[in-house]
Amino acid sequence: MVDRPRRGRRAEPGRAGGAALSAPALDVARARRETPGTAHVAHLDNAGAALPPAVVTEAVVGHLRLEARTGGYAAAAAAAGDVAATYAAVARLLGCAPEEIALTGSATAAWRAAFSGLRFRRGQRVLTGRSEYAGNLIALLQAAARTGVVVEVVDDDEHGQLDVADLRRRLDDDVALVAVTHVPTSGGLVNPVAEVGRLCREAGTLFLLDACQSVGQLPVDVAGIGCDFLTATGRKFLRAPRGTGFLYASPRTRHVEPLFPDLRSAELTGPDRYAVRDDARRFETWEHDVAGRIGLGVAVEHALGWGLPAIRDRVRDLAAGLRARLRERPGTAVHDRGLQRCGIVTFTVEGVPAADVRRALASAGVTTAVSAAASAPLDLGARGLPDVVRASVHYYNDEDDLGRLLAALPAPRPR
Repeated sequence: MVDRPRRGRRAEPGRAGGAALSAPALDVARARRETPGTAHVAHLDNAGAALPPAVVTEAVVGHLRLEARTGGYAAAAAAAGDVAATYAAVARLLGCAPEEIALTGSATAAWRAAFSGLRFRRGQRVLTGRSEYAGNLIALLQAAARTGVVVEVVDDDEHGQLDVADLRRRLDDDVALVAVTHVPTSGGLVNPVAEVGRLCREAGTLFLLDACQSVGQLPVDVAGIGCDFLTATGRKFLRAPRGTGFLYASPRTRHVEPLFPDLRSAELTGPDRYAVRDDARRFETWEHDVAGRIGLGVAVEHALGWGLPAIRDRVRDLAAGLRARLRERPGTAVHDRGLQRCGIVTFTVEGVPAADVRRALASAGVTTAVSAAASAPLDLGARGLPDVVRASVHYYNDEDDLGRLLAALPAPRPR
C-alpha cells in the first residue's frame, strides 16, 4: 500500500461545503514551502492547472514506482485502500456519501457521462446560462439536433450572473434539465447555484452543475446546492494531477443509465440480460489511472486540511486586490462581473492582444492564460469582448506574485 501523507485535520462529514463558516488566517509561507513550484514561477493559472503540493507528487510517483516493481494489477490491489480513501475524501469535500461519487478522467468525462445518460423527448427543453462552457454547449446543441430537445438560454441579471427570476419564469413541466456552470472559465463571477437548486427541486427538474472552476477554491456542498449531478476536475483549484475528475450523482438519479456501460458499471446477468450498478460508480469504466486517483485523494485531503473557508477567503482577497490594482493602470480594463466573485481575474490591455500580453508575462516568469471568446460565446461574445487575459490566484500565491504580473504588463497602445 502506498503511504498517503496526511496534512491538517480532517473535515467533518458534510461540513466541507459550509460557506457560512468563518475562516482563520492561512499560513501562506507554509503553503509555499509545501509547493516547490512557487520557487520557480509566479503561477497565476490555477483555473487551468494549479501547482501541486509536494505530497501529491510523492503519492503519484510512489504508486508509479510500485507499478514498475510489481506490475499494474498487483500494484492496484495493494493500493485498494488508498483508492477507497479517495472516494471518502471527495465525499467529505462535497458533503455526500462515497457511493454517490464516480471517479473519472476529467470534468469533461464526468459531464458527458451524466448528460449522455439522459433520455430526451422531442419538444422537451433544456435550460442553460450565458456562462456555460462552450464544450458543454456543443453537447447540448448536438442533443437538440439528435433528439429534438430545445435548448434555451436563461438571461443574465443586472450583475451579470444567472437571472434567477428569469429561470423561475421558464421552468415548467416541459423542462427536462437545467445545466448551469458554477464559475465560468471566462470570468470571476459565482453563479447563485443554491437558488437554482431550490427552484429545480420545487419544479421536479434535474439539475446538472458544472463545478469545474469552483471546487477547490470555494466550499461546495451538494446538499445545500440541491444539484442532482455535479462534475469537477482535479487539476485546477484542487491541485491534483491532470487526468483526474469526478462526478457526484445523487440518489435521485438512479434511473439515469450510462450510455456505454462496461464491466465496471454493469454486469451480465444472463446470456441476453445485464444489470447496471445502482450507485454512482455505474458512470465509471474499468480502466483508469490508479496513481492519478491516489493523487486526487491526497490533494483533496490536503485542501480539507487547510479548510475550504480559509482557502476561499484567501483567494477572494488576493483576487480583489489584483482587480483593484489593475483598474488603477491606465489602458487596462477588468471584465469580471457578479455579486459574488472568486479567484479568476480577467482583463485586457488596450491595443494589445491577449495572447501578446500572456507571452510578455510568461517571459517574466508569470504564468497566466487566455480565455478565448470562442470558449465562452454566450458570455464574452454577447458582451462584445475579444479574448481576455485570465489570471487566477490560489492561496499559495503572494503579493510578490501579483507585483511581478503588474510590473511585466505591456504598456497600452491607444488606437
